[in-house]
Amino acid sequence: MSRNHFNELSPCEALIMKLIWEAPQDIPVQDLIDQLRDDYKKEYARTTVVTFVGKLKDKRFVDTYRKGKAAFIHPLRTEDEYRAQLLKEEADFWFNGNVFDMVAAILQSQEFTEEEVKKIKKIVTILISNIVILKLPDNK
Repeated sequence: MSRNHFNELSPCEALIMKLIWEAPQDIPVQDLIDQLRDDYKKEYARTTVVTFVGKLKDKRFVDTYRKGKAAFIHPLRTEDEYRAQLLKEEADFWFNGNVFDMVAAILQSQEFTEEEVKKIKKIVTILISNIVILKLPDNK
């Protein structure tokens, strides 16, 4: 039940990755700095952002390259890949790998609109209809 701290993102790294993942293409460092300031009121110096990007590069989340004078950041992992890994690690750590308990805890901790409840019911219905019962060999 150990956690892989090397792949965990600090809150700052997660925010930077969120912006990188949301970008329609590789993002210039200056655009990242501008978005951090404009969208999240983070007044980080260029050196601070470059340090965070370096840490993300060390963790193999991004790669960087230059085009002329501009430095660009390219994601190496998708947001879906990271989210899946994060959810699995959280389920393993907090719920001893029991995904049912994790989902139940999430559902019980939230308030839902009627529309959201309908969507959840639809997902559950689909899951139920897709259950495959494995026939175990006879133990003779």
